[in-house]
Amino acid sequence: MKISKNEIARYQGVLLKALSAGAKVLKKKFLHVSIRYKGRANLVTEADILSQKAILSVIARLAPLHDYQAEENAVRNTGSPFRWVIDPLDGTTNYAHGYPASCVSIALLFKDKPILGGVEDPFRGERFIAEKNRGAFLNGKKISVSKTKLLRESLLITGFAYDRHRHSHFYVERLRKFLLASHDIRRSGSAALDLAWIACGRADGFWEFRLNPWDVAAGWLLVEEAGGRVTDFSGKRWSRPSVFGPQTLASNGRIHSEMLSFFKGLKFPKDLKAAGS
Repeated sequence: MKISKNEIARYQGVLLKALSAGAKVLKKKFLHVSIRYKGRANLVTEADILSQKAILSVIARLAPLHDYQAEENAVRNTGSPFRWVIDPLDGTTNYAHGYPASCVSIALLFKDKPILGGVEDPFRGERFIAEKNRGAFLNGKKISVSKTKLLRESLLITGFAYDRHRHSHFYVERLRKFLLASHDIRRSGSAALDLAWIACGRADGFWEFRLNPWDVAAGWLLVEEAGGRVTDFSGKRWSRPSVFGPQTLASNGRIHSEMLSFFKGLKFPKDLKAAGS
């Protein structure tokens, strides 16, 4: 089964409408949301739910035969080769605290591989779009990863998983090693934005444990279409949705091998190893 150019164009239209619907909710509800906890450090806000509802409404109307997987417990499995992977609000903790570093992230998979991806940052007015084999774009202008060749000259980004209360020493030790080896490190609190910023060359490399498919599916395509590389911590390219995210290493490609060397022989806590296997 092949996808025609007309189909891709139609589905890109769905993607753009879905991103706009979610972003509109995020702007409207910013600083005006109720919060509840899904876990010790894992929040959900009213905006997560309303954004997801708006996005799924667009997909149901314009791509009713497609399956989807959205963060807030919404899954449709009919066997369609098309699956939308949706994070209606990436950076929920930021959003809940009134810190404007959040986005909507949506990818369309065909036979488990991303063919379209979009990340929309309503606070900066930035829309990142990628199409398989056609490139990555920021507000319509083509983007590419940075040209930095050495880790010691690189600006890196990272994040910490929700289980950091159990594995703080493990995560901080990776941070310490990269801090000593790189130019500097940032933490935004939104993995989807982090990957988009790698794609447009604002930073050179990114790593994080325990992410989910909806956090990274769109950003993965953005980075690769911008000329970068995304793998797990052993250097393997992701092969199926179940391994999108648990081990995420993204870079401009030039520093990828050097970053991988920091994970060689690493002894993982048992549950972390299982999550990325």
